[in-house]
Amino acid sequence: MTGRLAHVCRAVVVAVVIAAGQNAIAHASDAPGTTAGPTAGGDPDSVVTWAASADRIGDAVADRGYRLIVHTSAGGTGTRLRLSNAFGDRPVTFDSVHAGIRAEGAALKKGSNKRLAFDGSRTVTVPAGAAVWSDPLPGTLPAATDLVVSLHSPDAAGPVTGHGMAMQTSYVSDGDHTTEDSAANWTATTGSWAYLDAVSVRPGNTATGAVAALGDSITDGWASTGDTNRRWPDYLARRLATAGTAVKGVANEGISGNKVLADGAGQSALNRLDRDVLSLPGVRTVFLFEGVNDIKAHTGVTAEDLIAGYREIADRAHAAGKCVVGATVGPFKGWPEWDPDAEAVRQEANAFIRTSGLFDAVTDFDRVLRSPYDPERMLPFLDAGDHLHPNDKGMQAMADAVDLDTLDCSRTPGTR
Repeated sequence: MTGRLAHVCRAVVVAVVIAAGQNAIAHASDAPGTTAGPTAGGDPDSVVTWAASADRIGDAVADRGYRLIVHTSAGGTGTRLRLSNAFGDRPVTFDSVHAGIRAEGAALKKGSNKRLAFDGSRTVTVPAGAAVWSDPLPGTLPAATDLVVSLHSPDAAGPVTGHGMAMQTSYVSDGDHTTEDSAANWTATTGSWAYLDAVSVRPGNTATGAVAALGDSITDGWASTGDTNRRWPDYLARRLATAGTAVKGVANEGISGNKVLADGAGQSALNRLDRDVLSLPGVRTVFLFEGVNDIKAHTGVTAEDLIAGYREIADRAHAAGKCVVGATVGPFKGWPEWDPDAEAVRQEANAFIRTSGLFDAVTDFDRVLRSPYDPERMLPFLDAGDHLHPNDKGMQAMADAVDLDTLDCSRTPGTR
């Protein structure tokens, strides 16, 4: 490790420790409108069925409602939602939160829209930097279902925490219309998910687990077809649904433009690992697919730097009892920032991923995506057109390349 990187890594560790304290998961008090306090968060028998990485996505507007459409992976009972104010600079109060099953557009199936409580209270205030798990809902949430989460804040202000590039249309209202099944008052649309960052269920089989995909825009689904759930983790969830493996939950923790080492488009993978991945219930395996943004930015990041970042992520995940699958960085020749120097870093990083033994398993996305005629370039059939992001067929090819057995971590993590 270089002296510069050692200094960076020490700073990252300090930042993570500070962030862990600031981002402690919180729960609501019994009194409506009172500030939440710290707790471990969630249900020890639950499994994440949907998630999206948190970032600052704009400024809040008071008396606004959000009707958010999310697609489940694992099914089960006791549905819980996690609301996040991780990037807020002041508390945010939610006076009405509902969840139901989508009929079409912003409309819900009649009778499915249920009010959520937080420690028995209908109102919850989430402190700046914190998150809150709801109480469980009665009934069953099926796998592969469009869940509709409607929430309202009477006085929200300051930065909104959420996920900017949802690749899914959700809806906005003026005033509180969260109780309504109808779409009549939800005519404005948004391409982001506000405040909601995770959903969990209690599966019927206690052996059921989940995988969390830690990635960048490719994992986030950029260039896949919107409103169709064609990101590669979605295709992976569909494979898992019919497979014999115990892993059924899939959490997509991709952020467009994200890097392993440096903050910018969201916090770095190092800085958001605990909040976005390790804190999620039921996660058995971390699927690490990042690095191309560090490489193509031409900020002086070497393969040695990137490998040190991979090591820290794997070590921290292993310490938390998770297995780690490493994925090779895909080809991107033809993208404006590609050059032979960047390609050399990619090749060196990929050689490490394939052969180092750091990871419990490896998925070779580079091999899946590259052209046999020019291995530095993506196969045109799988290329969305910018030579970096796969199209829908490329996303499916990536998901098909994952060995599902490697996601069911049955051995001691870190002992490949």
